[in-house]
Amino acid sequence: MGAAAGAAGADGAAGAVGAVGAGGAGAADPRLLALLEAARLEVAGRASELERTLAELVRSRESSNDDDEHDPEGVTLSSEWSRLSGLADAARGELSEVDAALERWAAGSYGVCESCGDPIPVERLEVRPFATRCVPCASRRHHLPPK
Repeated sequence: MGAAAGAAGADGAAGAVGAVGAGGAGAADPRLLALLEAARLEVAGRASELERTLAELVRSRESSNDDDEHDPEGVTLSSEWSRLSGLADAARGELSEVDAALERWAAGSYGVCESCGDPIPVERLEVRPFATRCVPCASRRHHLPPK
């Protein structure tokens, strides 16, 4: 956790910071909006750089031998394209998550668990500002028993 984690109120009740209206624990905490905006800039920059690198790789691949099977560089280019493509897809997905969090902020529903409806603790939002679930619900979602 960064410096923002230590910014609880004077009474030490970090979870109560900014609790207002229909929003969650962080619905009115300007630090969380700043974290979301910073995350959007970082992720958008990363996605853009990955797209640029991927485009350069495609251009270099077009100018090389098209026969990957017999070209010693072909396998390397294919592997790199696959890796960069996966990273770019992940960055676009993360950007969508951040944009959705900013929309929830604007709608007044930021910081509310989409599974149980309880407020998401500020500490979780400080670590993952675009979280949509509280820790117990996120844990249950990722550790479902086999059917």
